[in-house]
Amino acid sequence: MTKEQIFEFFRRLAEDNPSPETELEYGNAFQLVVAVALSAQSTDVGVNKATRKLFAEVETPQQMLELGEEGLKEHIKTIGLFNSKARNVIALSRMLVEQFGGEVPGNREDLVKLPGVGRKTANVVLNCWFGEETFAVDTHIFRVGNRTGLARGKTPDEVEVKLDKRVPEPFRLHAHHWLILHGRYTCKARIPECWRCVVEDLCSFRNKVLEKPKGR
Repeated sequence: MTKEQIFEFFRRLAEDNPSPETELEYGNAFQLVVAVALSAQSTDVGVNKATRKLFAEVETPQQMLELGEEGLKEHIKTIGLFNSKARNVIALSRMLVEQFGGEVPGNREDLVKLPGVGRKTANVVLNCWFGEETFAVDTHIFRVGNRTGLARGKTPDEVEVKLDKRVPEPFRLHAHHWLILHGRYTCKARIPECWRCVVEDLCSFRNKVLEKPKGR
């Protein structure tokens, strides 16, 4: 895509959805870290269902430690990989209490030290809570970046680097939300819904599905 096409790409996504937000539910920075950590290989809908009651009881790392690993498992047992995720959440809660005064750090270097928190999770927290222009490349963004030609790369890190170079102002803050939502609801993995895509003409994907399949 040219610079002009990229600008138009995001202009249309912004016009279609002026105020995009993560679909994960949370009340503070700690709950956001936990929700994103739990969302790996799980749907936001499934995570929200599990965390609504949890977050009504647990708002701080100390409260999570008091709940304990077994108590946490009871809340999140419907989520995939809940055993390992529970261990990580308890471990990151302990680190926050012991090393960061119970507060979520506002920089990537410290965030990725937390158990179960990788670069993608850190980028989500920095963007959604601290308002930084970061690009959290999940499976949806990786697919959309490669399929459309917006940011091609063999790894999420490569796609992130290209997005950082190519996404213009004033779209940088919300870019990753637009791309996630676009991949989740329009540019789907199995059958992209090109027939209703607002950026179809800007996309370089060769096998576009321009007619809605019967029964869909």
